Amino acid sequence: MGVAGCGKSSLGVAVAAAEGLPLIEGDDFHSAASRDKMSRGIALTDADRAQWLEILGGQLAAHPQGVVLTCSALKRAYRERLRAAAPGLRFVFLEIDRAAAQQRVAERGSHFFSATLVDSQFATLESPVGEPGVLRVDALAPLDDLQRSVSAWLHGKEPA
Repeated sequence: MGVAGCGKSSLGVAVAAAEGLPLIEGDDFHSAASRDKMSRGIALTDADRAQWLEILGGQLAAHPQGVVLTCSALKRAYRERLRAAAPGLRFVFLEIDRAAAQQRVAERGSHFFSATLVDSQFATLESPVGEPGVLRVDALAPLDDLQRSVSAWLHGKEPA
């Protein structure tokens, strides 16, 4: 979880492969209307995200054996909705500064998310640090290091 550009998709792919789990890309479940809004630089509202979160909760519940889900989960209320659908759910918070996120999003090719929305993501973000079942990692660390830390944490070991 984290703001746009933090590396959710890249880390999700790496963790899913390492753990032998299915990967669900949260962005794939945004409605056409939400995708259109984001492509035009219009931030989503809680109402826009409600159905998306419901669908993602259903996806989590449908995979009781485990799954890796990439999702911004910017507000605690969003994370609580997902936790309700999948008790024991854990979150990896990819922490990144605004400038680095802005640069990463601007460098994307054809992604629907407008770089102008990075500021709104930071404005919406409620840090999950201190919530149960949350691992904070430096989004700018090498991907292999991040994957190893997450895998260690998932298996009850101290992250590297």
